[in-house]
Order: sequence, then C-alpha cells, then structure tokens
Amino acid sequence: MSQEIFHPNHKFMEQLEATGPFQAGACFQCRKCTNGCPVTFAMDLYPDEVIRMVIIGQRETVLRCRTIWVCAACETCTTRCPNEVKIAELMDSLKEMAIQEGVPSPQPQILAFHETFLNNVKKRGRVFETTLLPTYMLRSGELRRKWNVREWQYDLTLGLQMFYKGRFALFPKTIKGKKEVSTILSHPKQGKNPQ
Repeated sequence: MSQEIFHPNHKFMEQLEATGPFQAGACFQCRKCTNGCPVTFAMDLYPDEVIRMVIIGQRETVLRCRTIWVCAACETCTTRCPNEVKIAELMDSLKEMAIQEGVPSPQPQILAFHETFLNNVKKRGRVFETTLLPTYMLRSGELRRKWNVREWQYDLTLGLQMFYKGRFALFPKTIKGKKEVSTILSHPKQGKNPQ
C-alpha cells in the first residue's frame, strides 16, 4: 500500500500576507481562536484549521469553505491569539479573494449581505440602515420568498415602528472623507488606502 506524499505550497500564504500582513505563519495551533469563536457551530472548518490550510497552501478548500462566510468578524479570535495572528482580517481577505476569483459562495445569503453592506458603505461613507435591509432583501430573493408565504407584513410593521421611533432616518447623514472610504473599499487587495 503506497501513500501519496503531500508537498505544501507556501505561495498562497505569501499572496495573502502581501495584502495583510496577518502573521498566519506564527500560528502554533493552540486553538484559542476556535475555542473562543461564537459561531463555530455553523462552520465546516474551524478557524485554526483555516489558518493551517492557508499555511500549507490548500487554496481551493479554503476559498470554498463556509467558514470564511460565517465568520462574524467579532475579533474574539484575534484578541485571544497569543501570537497576534489577525484571524478576523484574514477571513475578510479570504472572502474578498473568493469574490474576485468568482468562487461560488456556499452561503449565498451571506454573500448577498456582504456585497450589499459594502456597496452601501462605498456609496455613502457609512451604513444607511434605511436602505440596507430592503436592498439586501431584494438582492437575496428574501423579499420574494416572504411575499410568497405572506411573511412580509411583520417586516413592514417592524420597519414602520422603527421609523416612528427615530431608528430609521429618511435621509443619510453625510460624513467627511466619503471619497476616501470609497477608495479604500474599492481596493480590498491592498488592505489599506492605495494613495
């Protein structure tokens, strides 16, 4: 019985580190990130496994996994890491890489929300909640689903209640540096303002 020898490919990690740096190579698999993560129940790979796969060059597995989309970016993992590996930032970078390479998301609703949220911030420099949820519901097909099963009344009632309580504004607030925010979000590969 013969076994195939696996040869790690470090180019994937080098490519990711160029957009970071995330210090993924500093991970010694203590699993503090995984043990502290509040959403591991919904992941197919744990955060420490994603890091290990990045290190050994398992590009396809990492970019197709559900974990990068389920990550809430709460940064509990980053805070707990004794080697200061920037795990939450790494997950964001992997998401952007998957989008740029056209890798289909195993979580299409999360992808729809991700794109809706980023487009909302790019357009206004900050989130405008009044248009965020309706845009997401249209983009993800959730509005059609709720319409078909007659669940839309609850959302409409809740939205109106929030509007009357001042939680939703009619017009977005303006901010300084809107153009800079848009520029930063338009260049996710660099990870920083390209200027």
